[in-house]
Amino acid sequence: MRDYYENALEIRGLTKKFKNFTLDNIDLTVPAGSIVGLIGENGAGKTTTIKAAVDLIHKDGGTVTFFGRQLAEDPNAIKEQLSVVFEDVSFNPQLTTAQAEKILKSIYKSWDSEAWADYMHHFGLSSDKPIKDFSKGMRVKFNLAAALSHNARLLLLDEPTSGLDPVMRDEILDIFMEFMQEEDHAILLSSHITTDLEKIADYIAFIHDGRLIFCEKKDDLLYNYGIIRCAADVLALISPEDRLAVYRQEFQCNVLTADRHEAARRYPELVIDAPTIDEIMVFYVKGEK
Repeated sequence: MRDYYENALEIRGLTKKFKNFTLDNIDLTVPAGSIVGLIGENGAGKTTTIKAAVDLIHKDGGTVTFFGRQLAEDPNAIKEQLSVVFEDVSFNPQLTTAQAEKILKSIYKSWDSEAWADYMHHFGLSSDKPIKDFSKGMRVKFNLAAALSHNARLLLLDEPTSGLDPVMRDEILDIFMEFMQEEDHAILLSSHITTDLEKIADYIAFIHDGRLIFCEKKDDLLYNYGIIRCAADVLALISPEDRLAVYRQEFQCNVLTADRHEAARRYPELVIDAPTIDEIMVFYVKGEK
């Protein structure tokens, strides 16, 4: 029986400095039993956060714990409980999937060959085909098969559905939901496809320019946030406390508000729409604060 921890992953004060970019004091928690969607523009720091968390790159500050322990305390045991997937396959592209499995089997004590075979069959991946001959979508499926075949408790996934068609993406999301049936499982899922996150994420964390702007429950974001539509000359009538950001267009002002239900009560004559995650992100990036 495995120990249960409230949080699968805790990142505190994570900092990484590059010449032209700084990942600045990131605090992020992935509770056990939850999926956290990590969003942000290209170069915002999503991949850097994941790589620094698992020590693939040196971090300049901060601490990271997995199920209550730092990686350095017992790296082999902790890595058994993690699966990390990036867009690029880390295996020698000359290898076949069968040869890759032999390597994976030697790395993970809990490797499940039956689960691997099931995923390979489900994804339509041949055991004798070299990885170099895979399409981008097939490489994504190969990565996910490897990630899901050694009984990990925490998946750290960087753009896992990139390159997949909508039908296969939906199947992958179903697999993630099956993975989450165990109460101690968790997923940190970085993705540009926010509609996927709207389907399965419990929390949304938004990174912009190396800083964590917010991490909130997805349902709270989609239920509470709103976009007030108004003419430019009406903007002054909207209280500053109701404005998170203002996005001006040629003939209209759009105001992101944290409580659209209260805004509807205060401004009954104005149109107030429910936002998408994409729209919330655009407001924070392009809007006037």
